[in-house]
Amino acid sequence: MNNINRVIFASGSGTSRSPMATAIFHSFPHSRPIICESRGLIVQFPEPLNQKAEAVLISNGIELKDYSSKQLQESDFSENTLVITMEETQRQKILSEYTNATEENTRLLNELVGDELEVMDPYGGSVQTYGLCYEVLKVSIEKLIKLLET
Repeated sequence: MNNINRVIFASGSGTSRSPMATAIFHSFPHSRPIICESRGLIVQFPEPLNQKAEAVLISNGIELKDYSSKQLQESDFSENTLVITMEETQRQKILSEYTNATEENTRLLNELVGDELEVMDPYGGSVQTYGLCYEVLKVSIEKLIKLLET
């Protein structure tokens, strides 16, 4: 996987899981430069980071300044880009709607890193629920970085 130089985390509206994943990714040290971005699958207009997700990130010493959700585009796919979803349904949606999406460049986070469960959607839950989501993402993303650097 060391030919990957860009990672895009994609989830629903692009306002909680994918930006949290991106922020966590940036918080870990890397042995080589990898661009990491967040995209939503259903973005009608740019929205800020979910307030509960932001609170959890800040409480963990991570700040995501001036975040605004962006729609996943066909142009986001390239030879050295890996698009990572949180749920299999999201992955299937991408594979069916984007010409440049393939089984190889569009992956499910938990399968990619060998975790058993998908990353649950904290939307509508308490700050504690967002905190649990953060913890799951942190463990998975640490494994992802090791994979990308081998």
